[in-house]
Amino acid sequence: MNGFEKRTQEKKKRVLEAAFNLINTDAGIENVTVDEIARCSNVGKTTIFKYFGSKENLIHEVFKYFLDQMGDTARAIMAENRPFEETLLDMSQIKIRYLEKINKRFYLELMDHFTKKDEEGLSLMMGPYAESSFSLMLDLFHRGRKEGKVDLKYSDEFLLVYFQALVEGISSPHIYSKILPYTAQWTELLIKGIAPSK
Repeated sequence: MNGFEKRTQEKKKRVLEAAFNLINTDAGIENVTVDEIARCSNVGKTTIFKYFGSKENLIHEVFKYFLDQMGDTARAIMAENRPFEETLLDMSQIKIRYLEKINKRFYLELMDHFTKKDEEGLSLMMGPYAESSFSLMLDLFHRGRKEGKVDLKYSDEFLLVYFQALVEGISSPHIYSKILPYTAQWTELLIKGIAPSK
């Protein structure tokens, strides 16, 4: 990457972070302006439109940026190669930790914004994220089998559906704030549920 490309990437990152911080308030998506984003990121409004095209595209990119950060965190945890239980605990808490970072209105508006305005856009964006998540979880469950921590009777497909159902359940806005104090117990139950019978 040459100097120009590097500066461009740094500016884009500043814009995405500024937009995320402004949207992640009680003000909501519709009330945040590109002028505010330009001021907070110290990047010109014209440059923002050059990079993102429109406010709606910028909002899509903010969501993608948020998902990418979650994915990068998950990959870093897997790369540490710690024992199955420790890794599963950290992996199961990623989404909870990221949900803690966002305002409830932001979460609701963002999901509403994507599902109402561009259902296809959301599914196209969520597809690679879900695929990457499933691949990481499969690697983790295979590690668990090798360590004797995951019962061999459970298929890969079942384990993925089981984990996905649990994570999506805690992602519900009225659940995730209540489960925060119980993440260790939640993960312990998850581990016991898939462990081999004694």
